[in-house]
Amino acid sequence: MSAATGPIAKEPEESPGNGGAPQEPGKPGGPKERFDAAGRRVLLVCVAGGFTTLLDQSVLNTSIPALRETLHAGPADLQWIVAGYSLAFGLALIPGGRLGDVRGRKWFFVTGLALFTLVSLVSATATEPGVLIAARLLQGVGAGLVNSQMIGTLQDVFDGQLRARALGMYAVTGGLAFTLGPPIGGAVLALAGPEHGWRLTFLLNVPFGLATVALAARHLPRPRPSARNADLDVLGLLLVGALTLALMLPFVRPPGWTGWLAFAAAALLLLGALAWWQRRYARSGGHPLIHPALTRSAPYALGTATAMAQFGSSLAASLVLTMFLQDGLGLSPMGAALVALPSAVAMGVASALAWRVVQRYGRRTVTVGMVGSALAMLLSGLLAHWAPAAVLPWLLALLQLLGGASVGLMGSTNQAYVLRHAPAEAAGVSGAILQMAQRIAAAVAVSALSGVYLRETVGGGGHRSAYLTASVVCAAVAGLAVLASVFAGRATAREQRDGGPVAVSRGRTPVR
Repeated sequence: MSAATGPIAKEPEESPGNGGAPQEPGKPGGPKERFDAAGRRVLLVCVAGGFTTLLDQSVLNTSIPALRETLHAGPADLQWIVAGYSLAFGLALIPGGRLGDVRGRKWFFVTGLALFTLVSLVSATATEPGVLIAARLLQGVGAGLVNSQMIGTLQDVFDGQLRARALGMYAVTGGLAFTLGPPIGGAVLALAGPEHGWRLTFLLNVPFGLATVALAARHLPRPRPSARNADLDVLGLLLVGALTLALMLPFVRPPGWTGWLAFAAAALLLLGALAWWQRRYARSGGHPLIHPALTRSAPYALGTATAMAQFGSSLAASLVLTMFLQDGLGLSPMGAALVALPSAVAMGVASALAWRVVQRYGRRTVTVGMVGSALAMLLSGLLAHWAPAAVLPWLLALLQLLGGASVGLMGSTNQAYVLRHAPAEAAGVSGAILQMAQRIAAAVAVSALSGVYLRETVGGGGHRSAYLTASVVCAAVAGLAVLASVFAGRATAREQRDGGPVAVSRGRTPVR
């Protein structure tokens, strides 16, 4: 099954990752369970593509104050520059995966990465906010196309525990990119200065992208279409995009109470239309964008809601913190990156230890992690409002340590639980839907929270007050993730009592 798209006709005897030997999905591939040479090359290409596209956003956050001054970008421009990438990334995942099913993945991977790399040059040379916004949207499309092919390729090439390890390495790559992004961005801005430094952060994508394109053209398996009659739910994709815009636009350009009510009514109408269309399209024999079976699985739906709230609140909190440290406290980009660095390091360490914790404490690990994340956000805002400026960066760095460890503990753990409880008839699209949901949540949360922060500072509220408000909202969104996680745990326990899927952690240790 393809994580991005749906059922595929596998040909395990041609899979480089298992040395040409057929393997039964879900079973250990052999006593050593090692990647062969061809499998290692495929894994290297996928990891490199993931690193290149995921590093982009974490580096950019550090550059936002600098590019704002250079381009004279307003609050709405900044919201689109940051959120547009996540929006386009999320919306490109499903159609990208479907195209890979129909035509083969190799050249869509190469095309997506080439687009991402080429448009990075446009971003680096932009002289107007509108040009950068358009470039970021195109970069997001390229990144979504690349990541959908990566997920599908890893599913196609590897089986059993090798597949789990390969997907785990892809997830670790995202954490590594998040870890390295702020210090890399801070170092570039410190060396080149604000005016040219933010442009160089976009140019960082070019050597990574070109090298990965060359490796992909050489080492990815030849195109092997497997879903010749696969369809694409265009109307479903358009409805999801329109729903996301209905949620984003009020924060980009606040419309007043009448406008807020109009946007809320439009969002509800679009949500109802999407649910109706997905059921209708599935009954007609098509492959809907969001398979109705996924919404009927309470553990999957609630786990996805947890992931959306966590991902959106974390990215928004990181962006607002970076702006506050530079604009409010006057720290250099490198100083701001150093304050954020404990979060990234703690997240990496906690991610590595999460499976040991989960084996002992089970599903509660996700809830405890989300509680820690929400507390870190709330306390950061309170300290920023009242603590002396001289010690505030040190206190915020300590709280970043707590927040990063909390996210690392629950992020990949929640993802594993979500995908484990995907219904069999929708298992192929479950991973892509989860990623799409997270990216769309990030687009809405980043646009909303950056708008809250920027408009309160412009309105004379002060940076400390603005950061407190934004942090409280981020903590509230993280609190929703806590509630969703609690209900997901209850739904999981109820499903297991009723004889549903049994959660099994990496290896063979049961997880309750």
